[in-house]
Amino acid sequence: MKTSIATVSISGNLKEKLEAISAAGFDGVEIFENDFLIYDASPREVGRMVRDAGLEITLFQPFRDFEGMPEPQRGRAFDRAERKFDVMQALGTDLMLVCSNVSDVALGGIDRAAADLRELGDRAARRGLRVGYEALAWGRHISDHRDAWEIVRRADHRSVGLILDSFHTLVRGIDVATIRSIPGDRIFIVQLADAPMVAMDPLYLSRHFRSMPGEGDLPVLDFMRAVAATGYDGPLSLEIFNDQFRGGSAKLISNDGRRSLVFLADQVRRLEPGISMDVTPMPEPARANGVEFVEFVTSEEESGPLLSILKILGFRLHATHRSKQVFLYRQGGINIVVNMEREGFAYSAYLVHGSCAYAMAFKVDDAAAAVERARMLGVEVFEQAVGPGELHIPAVRTISGGVAYFVDASAGLANIWDVDFTPVPTHDDTPVETGLKRIDHVAQTMRADELPSWLLFYLSIFDMRKTPLVDIADPAGLVRSQVVESADGALRLTLNGAENRRTLAGHFIAESFGSNIQHLAFETNDIFVTAQALKVNGFSPLRVPENYYEDVEARFGLDPALSDRMREAGILYDRDDRGEYFQLYSPVLGEGFFFEIVQRADQYRGYGAPNAPFRIAAQKRHLLPEGMPHDSSSQRISATGAGLKE
Repeated sequence: MKTSIATVSISGNLKEKLEAISAAGFDGVEIFENDFLIYDASPREVGRMVRDAGLEITLFQPFRDFEGMPEPQRGRAFDRAERKFDVMQALGTDLMLVCSNVSDVALGGIDRAAADLRELGDRAARRGLRVGYEALAWGRHISDHRDAWEIVRRADHRSVGLILDSFHTLVRGIDVATIRSIPGDRIFIVQLADAPMVAMDPLYLSRHFRSMPGEGDLPVLDFMRAVAATGYDGPLSLEIFNDQFRGGSAKLISNDGRRSLVFLADQVRRLEPGISMDVTPMPEPARANGVEFVEFVTSEEESGPLLSILKILGFRLHATHRSKQVFLYRQGGINIVVNMEREGFAYSAYLVHGSCAYAMAFKVDDAAAAVERARMLGVEVFEQAVGPGELHIPAVRTISGGVAYFVDASAGLANIWDVDFTPVPTHDDTPVETGLKRIDHVAQTMRADELPSWLLFYLSIFDMRKTPLVDIADPAGLVRSQVVESADGALRLTLNGAENRRTLAGHFIAESFGSNIQHLAFETNDIFVTAQALKVNGFSPLRVPENYYEDVEARFGLDPALSDRMREAGILYDRDDRGEYFQLYSPVLGEGFFFEIVQRADQYRGYGAPNAPFRIAAQKRHLLPEGMPHDSSSQRISATGAGLKE
């Protein structure tokens, strides 16, 4: 399988784009005409630059407003085409994209368009070139790939073929099964793009909100399965118009792009075993069985607030590492690792981010296979030195540069806590356990433009699904939140993209210098029993306004006795058609980290999103210096209380 991407998809000048595309491992590149025109180099120099980067030019595009024009526009269109053919020959590419006409003066008619393309094919053939015809979703007369194929079929020219673009087909809801009857050798190139499923003009959606396959809501996989059924064996190319991509990291977006294509091809290979996709088989998506541990990094000097809240939550020091300043705190099935080493990768993370939760370990069926799958998807494998007799835990680097470990039930990894750690005896000051059973979910916060990258990272490695995007209202702006979770709920991750630093999430990113784990949610079977035990340990819950409880009681018709118990303990409540959800939050530590305790009743599968605005407002009040007014003009967040960073 050959992979390609259009230069319009990423940021930078043409040279910078080519460097990023080459480094990501693409085979080819579509040269978007504007990128070429604004670059100060001749076509031959640009062609040489592409080849020096180890790439081929898969397509030169776009050629607009061609077919079905009246005179004199028709004659000028052919003259324009000849000029483009000159450029293509100098660049060293043989394929040009002709998109369906959007001009107000364009004339309709399948036969008229076919005749124009036939003549264009004759001209292209004399130069050893080809033209591909694509139906734009907003084309004046041709906006459907079925009509575009009929025009190509009637043109009946070996140098004229069809170009399929998933966006133009899927945004109009066209049945992808109609692609299966198109001969694969008549498809000259396939362009892929995803997009959110929102009510919006297709042209505006296309120009600003396209995304990599798998990052949006369109059924790109169904489209690709239909394409594969035709026998098409040419390049799979990305054409992504996205404002955030064009202003973001060219390296990150290029890596995401190739990962999305490899992931898509792997899905097709699994679902269509009788169809050759010319892709190297990779291990199955990792089955996620939960979180084995979350690792914090801190220093002895700054560890006080973190160790204090862990003790209050009922965690006890369970074991110490045999050779490092690393400590295991445990309660129920929850393992919290606190790393105070003064060297190695963890210490480097501390120097950059301060005290933080920088890594976590996922329980999977096969750790080695999970890392190999990630490697084949272009994810960097993480390696670090281990001491004599210590375990090597398979791991990869995450989008933010943190670490994702993988553990399984194999010999060695299943005994990680016995091999690398020495148990610590129970002391008199051991805290009262509070009934915390497992990690319900992990919340990661990142810049809004990184959210799609994180989404693709998890969906491509793990057997997980995503939930619809939700906007969380912070008093200072919106935070975009999306969940990825395993089908059985064993692993749940909430990904929160912050638009600005005035939000609590944005402040956390800014002050910790990058995306990271912002909160951990622990599950309990009885949140009221847990709340009482926490009180014994000295826990101070987040203060929730009285107005909230009056509203929630009326909204859900709660028994006043239940609302009184919730009010006393600072517990929040939500309900859906499958069950109930109770939430209890710690105050914010440091620059925005916090803990959450939840109880899921019956089959509730959400995350209490309706409570987020109340929780955020309460957390911001907690962070305001004493005496500062709680109004909209006071959006500055301060770390005056105890926290992970002093």
